[in-house]
Amino acid sequence: MNSVLEDIFIDAPAPAKAREPADNRRIGAILIDEGKLSIQDAERILRAQREQGLRFGEAAISLGLVSESDIQRALSLQHDFPYLLPNESKVSRQLGAAYEPFGKQGEALRALRSQLLLRWFSGEPERRTLAVVSPDRGDGRSVLCANLAIVFSQLGERTLLIDADLRHPVQHELFSLGNRAGLSAILSRRSEMEAIEPIPAFENLFVLPTGAVPPNPQELLSRPHFARVLEQAAARFEVVLIDTPSSSAYADAQTIAVRSNGALLVTRKHRTRLREADALAQSLTRLSAHMVGAVINEF
Repeated sequence: MNSVLEDIFIDAPAPAKAREPADNRRIGAILIDEGKLSIQDAERILRAQREQGLRFGEAAISLGLVSESDIQRALSLQHDFPYLLPNESKVSRQLGAAYEPFGKQGEALRALRSQLLLRWFSGEPERRTLAVVSPDRGDGRSVLCANLAIVFSQLGERTLLIDADLRHPVQHELFSLGNRAGLSAILSRRSEMEAIEPIPAFENLFVLPTGAVPPNPQELLSRPHFARVLEQAAARFEVVLIDTPSSSAYADAQTIAVRSNGALLVTRKHRTRLREADALAQSLTRLSAHMVGAVINEF
């Protein structure tokens, strides 16, 4: 279910420990370290490069030794832009930003990221948390929230994704995480912020799963301790994105948005009813949550 944003408002590889940081290595060295080229291959490419006046990558492709995607991967490592290859990770393939960052979906997500940086994430503590809300389940809110967290981390922003959908959590499934401890345990004072889990493939990305689904989500989210959790998160991270339950069935999303100060409204093309989206936006505005913008999802 890869979603696309329709509109936006608002010799053998060297051992890892012996390698230099990727941004200090040339493309050829990265391809050798990744197992894509041998030393002999690299020498052939260098000869072709000198004879034909090509870049290393162009010469490598012309000789049929690597693919264009191999070169893109090497460039991403060189420029500290992490993404995943198929079968490299258990992260869900629904997260297109993790696997295909240069496609249509990746471009749309980066455009949305730019809008949010301009309109909301100013660096001030009160503008580091943002609730992602939608009227109904199936609007693509959770997948969009996860993809957005990935593109912020790819920018180098220290990013935390909180799964505050204490009704139907999915972020632990999308990122293939355990879900024993999480937000519900923190809110009930049975755990601390060490429940936050790093995502190994993206050094700037962290996820706080829900943990066990509690019998009293609304009461837990309404407690002052939830506001303190968000304050702690804002002190440790530059971007904090919060996934929420559907607003048509529960009042949780409104509570979360008010605690977060800001909200991004997600709708789905040909599915979300305009009156429901408008009602949610007006409700959040009345409750003094800042409506940062809205996105139409298509998938």
